[in-house]
Amino acid sequence: MDIKSIDKIVSLCKRRGFIFQSSEVYGGLASTWDYGHLGVELKRKLKNEWWQNIVTSRDNVVGMDAAILMHPKVWEASGHVENFNDPLVDNKDTKKRYRLDHLLEGQKPEVVESLTNAIFKDNPPEFASEEDHIVILTQHLNDLGETGGSLLKDSGVRDPHSGAVGNWTNPRQFNLMFQTHIGPTQDSSSIAYLRPETAQGIFVNFANVQITSRQKLPFGIAQMGKSFRNEITTGNFLFRTREFEQMELEFFVHLEDTKKWLEYWSNERLEWFKSLGITPEKLRLRAHGGDELAHYSSACYDVEYQFPFGWSELEGIADRGTFDLDQHNAHADKKQSYFDPQQNKHIVPAVVESSAGVDRAFLTVLVDAYREEEVNGEKRVLLKLAPKLAPITCAVFPLMNKGEQVEKAELLVKEVRREFSGFIDTGGSIGKRYRRQDEAGTPYGITVDHQTMEDDTVTIRDRDTMEQERISIDSILDQLRSRISAT
Repeated sequence: MDIKSIDKIVSLCKRRGFIFQSSEVYGGLASTWDYGHLGVELKRKLKNEWWQNIVTSRDNVVGMDAAILMHPKVWEASGHVENFNDPLVDNKDTKKRYRLDHLLEGQKPEVVESLTNAIFKDNPPEFASEEDHIVILTQHLNDLGETGGSLLKDSGVRDPHSGAVGNWTNPRQFNLMFQTHIGPTQDSSSIAYLRPETAQGIFVNFANVQITSRQKLPFGIAQMGKSFRNEITTGNFLFRTREFEQMELEFFVHLEDTKKWLEYWSNERLEWFKSLGITPEKLRLRAHGGDELAHYSSACYDVEYQFPFGWSELEGIADRGTFDLDQHNAHADKKQSYFDPQQNKHIVPAVVESSAGVDRAFLTVLVDAYREEEVNGEKRVLLKLAPKLAPITCAVFPLMNKGEQVEKAELLVKEVRREFSGFIDTGGSIGKRYRRQDEAGTPYGITVDHQTMEDDTVTIRDRDTMEQERISIDSILDQLRSRISAT
C-alpha cells in the first residue's frame, strides 16, 4: 500500500489538529470538514501565497470580494440554471445513486470495453485518453435516453456499494446548485442560489471594477471565497466536497490575444504549484480534449497532481472567450463593456480564467509532504512542508518543564513571533516533542538547555535532516530568515 494513502493523511490531520470531521459529536455530516488550529494556519498561508503571486506582485490585477447570494437572473444568464447538470443513475436494487462518469471511472477495463462495444457497435472512435474515453461514454449514454440503463446492466456495470451488477435506471440530469429562498415566503419569486463559483461575481462587476480601478486591457480581477455544489459523488477526503473555497482570476484581454494569454497563465499556474515545494514530477499540465470542454470554453488546460488515487485536477485555466460578458449584456440592463482608446469604441473583452481550489491545494501539499522513515529502529512520521507554508515555523523546547529554562523559552517564542509563527512545547521527553512537531510539519526546533543559561546559546534542529547546530540566541531570527530563503 502506498504510504501516502488518503486514510493515513486523514488520521494525521485529526491527530495533529489540521482537519476534523464536521459535526462529529452528532455523527458527522458526510464530506464536510472543519479546519483545526494547524489546518487554518496552513490554509491561510496558502491563500496568502496565491494572493501575493496573483494580485500584490502585479500592477495589472486587482482584487474584489462578491456576495455569495446573487440575483437569480445572474445564474440564468450564465447558463447555470439550464446547463449546470450532472447525469445520474440509480441502482434499483440497492437504492444507491451515482454520478454516471464517476460510476464508469471505477469499473474494470473489460466492463468499460463491453459498454463501449455495445454503444458503438464494435466500431468505437479513437480516444485521446482514459478521461476522454469516460467523457464520451457518459455523453452517449446520456443521449440514449430510455436504453441507457439496460446497456449499463447488460455490460456488467457493478455497484461500488454492493459489488454486484446493478439494476440501473436510465441516466437523467440533476442540477448541482443549492437552492434557497430569500424573505418570509417560499415561492418561485423568492428563489435564490448559493453560488457554485465565484467567477460570476467578477463578471457582473466588470464595469464597476474597471472604471474605478482605471485598469486598461489586458488586466485581471481576482477573488477568493466559498462556493457550493450539490455533488452527488463526493470523496477522497478534501478533494471533492459540497462546500469548498476557490481562488479565481478572470483576466480580460483583446479577443485576438486569448491564445497567448492562455499559454502564459497555464505555465504561470503550473510554476506556482511547484513554488509551494510540491514534487515537480507529480505535477503536469494537461490540455482538454474537445469532448471535455465546457459549453463556454474553446480551450482549457488542467494543472494535475498524481494523488494516490490517480492524476486529478488542481486547477483549470480556460479560454472563456466573450461568453460571460455577452450573456450578461444580453440579459441585464447595465452593459459590461470596455472603451478601447485604440479603436475609439466600446468592445466586449475576452476572458482567460484561472480557477483553483484552496482545499485541493491544501490536500496536495499535505499528501506530497507526507513521509514515513525509520530512525534508529523507530518509525518517524513527518510532513516535509515548505517552511513558508508550515503552520508553526519554529517550536521551542525547554529541556526542563519548569523554572528559568521555561521563562527563557517563553522569551524566545516572543522573539520568534515578531516575524514567524512560534510555539512552546514543554510536554514529555525531548524525543517525543521532536516527533510531535515533525508530524505537524514544523521545520525548525530550538532546544533551551543548561548551557543556554550559561552562555545564551541554543540548539537549532532541522526537521528534514535532524541535524543540530549550536547558535547564539541573538542570531535566531537571522538563522530562520536564511534557512527559509534557502529552501
